[in-house]
Amino acid sequence: MTAQPIERHPRVRPNLSIQRQPVVHPDRSVFAYAVRALALGPDGGPVSDATVEHLVDAAYRMLDIPAVAGERPLLLRATSRLLSGAEPLPESPHGVGLEIGRGLAGREDVRHLLDRHHQADVRLALVDYVGERVQDVLLPYVQFVKVDAGLPQDVLTRLVQRASDGGAVVIAERATTRERIGAALEAGAELLQGPLVLRRPEIDQHRELGVGEIQCLELLRLLSRESFDQPAIIKLVESDPALSMRVLHLVNSSAFGVRHKVDSVRQAVIMVGPRQLGALATASLVGAQPATVDSLWFLLTRAHACATLAGDEVGYTVGLLSAVASYLRVPVEAMVARTGVSADLAEALVHQRGRLGTVLAAVLAHEENDPAALASTGLDDYEVAHAYLDAVPLALGLAMQMASAA
Repeated sequence: MTAQPIERHPRVRPNLSIQRQPVVHPDRSVFAYAVRALALGPDGGPVSDATVEHLVDAAYRMLDIPAVAGERPLLLRATSRLLSGAEPLPESPHGVGLEIGRGLAGREDVRHLLDRHHQADVRLALVDYVGERVQDVLLPYVQFVKVDAGLPQDVLTRLVQRASDGGAVVIAERATTRERIGAALEAGAELLQGPLVLRRPEIDQHRELGVGEIQCLELLRLLSRESFDQPAIIKLVESDPALSMRVLHLVNSSAFGVRHKVDSVRQAVIMVGPRQLGALATASLVGAQPATVDSLWFLLTRAHACATLAGDEVGYTVGLLSAVASYLRVPVEAMVARTGVSADLAEALVHQRGRLGTVLAAVLAHEENDPAALASTGLDDYEVAHAYLDAVPLALGLAMQMASAA
């Protein structure tokens, strides 16, 4: 397989991207997902929401909201038209709520509009809460208040207490470091939002892998090769009872729609194919029970996004191995040594260099909501954001299949 170079196209459209972050409980179980549109100007700085609202409304219309939300509620950053009802609120099985920014909070008719949404049982959240009077008068209408976790501890504690006294559940947003997460919880925040909240623990330099984990990583190693060594993969799966059971369960599930039950591991491996085998190995590592579907969804989203940007299956592997190393708390160097991947793949994983390393660095920067780091990769932030968003429903479908095979 010959890797194709990354093509960079000149921007011929407004630089608007959609971002999604998890909102989680302190135990890191996902409560909801928050979605907003972010517009950047020519200098790379954010553009006022009010100036691009028509573009945001159009972008929301194009979203597959149920796929983006999965099995969780969605909190959507409101525009003027969404708030007023001129733009219909998207529907999702678990509900779509509205986030009210400081600009909309200052509208003269905002209390009337919030009351109308409140009466319709729409979840409402105040964002960027700083205790201004125009925000405080809206506390009776909202269920959630978002406070910046990066504020000084005394200010953070005061705002959390003020919002809680107003009857709101406090979400500490911009929880981008462990210090901020700790400060937010100490202040009394009940939920967290930010790229680190999907349980990315500190790397354990002395962590030893179990036998089952080693088998799954060996499968990922075989799948990382440019040539698909089917006999070796079949032999490995057949040697592991748990993997054999999961492959058979998956291929005989309703998702595959086979007319006759498959009893041969060899035949099942051939039918499943490399990408789903990689997802199955990852599901085995994660556990793939219903409580871990969100984590698996996150891991597979990174892999799909890297594959799209790289334009090949090796990109999928680099994203998957990167995510698995983080989830397992294994040093990425140990992951490289254990899986015996190619020099190019190792360089991408360890140093984020080379063609694949650039892709991985861009996806990680998007996850961390770090525009400067993303710009330094040279990739178009619009393309990265949309590759990631397009990966979300693909990864969810695969995560649900893997969980059913658990």
